[in-house]
Amino acid sequence: MVSEHHLSERRACRLVGLSRDSYRHPPETNPMTQDLTGKIVEIAQARRRFGYRRIHDMLRPEFPGVNHKRVYRLYRQANLAVRRRKKGKRPVNERVPRQLARTVNEVWSVDFVSDSLSGGRRLKYLTVADDFSHESVDIAVDFGISGQYVTRVLDRAALFRGYSQAVRTDNGPEFTSRAFMAWVQTHGIRHILIQPGRPMQNGYIESFNGKFRDEHLNDGWFQTLLQAREAVAIWRKDYNEVRPHSSLGRIPPARFAELHRQRAGDAAQHPLTQ
Repeated sequence: MVSEHHLSERRACRLVGLSRDSYRHPPETNPMTQDLTGKIVEIAQARRRFGYRRIHDMLRPEFPGVNHKRVYRLYRQANLAVRRRKKGKRPVNERVPRQLARTVNEVWSVDFVSDSLSGGRRLKYLTVADDFSHESVDIAVDFGISGQYVTRVLDRAALFRGYSQAVRTDNGPEFTSRAFMAWVQTHGIRHILIQPGRPMQNGYIESFNGKFRDEHLNDGWFQTLLQAREAVAIWRKDYNEVRPHSSLGRIPPARFAELHRQRAGDAAQHPLTQ
């Protein structure tokens, strides 16, 4: 209005409802906001499936006074919105009720994820997750994994965590083999077999495998088995100890499991008396 219609500054500001001070001194981004925006962009680029709430969870240790509304505003200004996936319609009777785990090591869910090296050789990932804490109990990767291999991985995990009360699997040959069935009976572990063609009966591990594919396997192909194993170890540590989980009060699974063990220990030391 001033440059094209030759109005005075006073009249132009009055017409658009703008103070002359604001016109002469446009707002400038302060250093904290610049740092916060840069960190939001950095996290969003590293974790492409994170929305603004999970990014806010990651920011809280470094920016404790920033609320989620401010993160959302800067997130939108940076055009970082995650594109929603289209979900296919499932039959109503596909979901079946299952008993929820109430403590750590009550139920481990086990499954496989397939991938390949850059040269084309197939890789097989054995994923093991705790149904209660959603921790990644272990992830083994090799060119081939038999039923006996599965038992060795579970024995290795039990050295640090103890054995689970139950193991949930599909009907794959590795989980119905003589080696695996003998291992289950030897350790007195209940084997929960889902119905054929009903992967959502093993929904916890299916959800975990989806995150694993999105955040790890889609980052690129590996050239060697050793490279794949090193990358898996880094991702698993980040998943358990850094990445916040929305269903666990927006804290990492390892922290949730630690708090649960502390509460269970306090309850055992100070039982309620009638």
